[in-house]
Amino acid sequence: MYNLTQKGFRMKLETPILTYQTTRSATYACEYHIIWCTKYTRSVLSSDIQERFKELVIESEEKHGFTVRALETMTDHIHLLISIPPTQAVGVMIGKLKAMTAQVLREEFPHLKSRLPNLWTRSYFVASTGGVTLQVLKEYVENQKGV
Repeated sequence: MYNLTQKGFRMKLETPILTYQTTRSATYACEYHIIWCTKYTRSVLSSDIQERFKELVIESEEKHGFTVRALETMTDHIHLLISIPPTQAVGVMIGKLKAMTAQVLREEFPHLKSRLPNLWTRSYFVASTGGVTLQVLKEYVENQKGV
């Protein structure tokens, strides 16, 4: 059974496993699990920096057109479960997030400039969530703090 609800100009289509989103020309469920680390995997993300990082990502959702499903930060890496429209490249979106967060965090927390030449590594991990339900991935991301 599908539940269809109107949200502005967009329709939201939900099944028990996936949430479909609609733009003017596409209905999609493009969900990705993304992980990236700090430069040299240094443990520089204090609780204050982690909270600010989360705020920055949530604030940029509408501007960049993605939806955060789950977000967890550790002292040396980030876990992000995100829905990105099919018109946007995943790598480009990750680049935008890493650049924006690095710039703001390094301005607001100057000690990051002296500890690292760059806040994030150039690399990242990304996997589509096609074979796993979103609930399982959300639980995995949320349980990373306990590891």
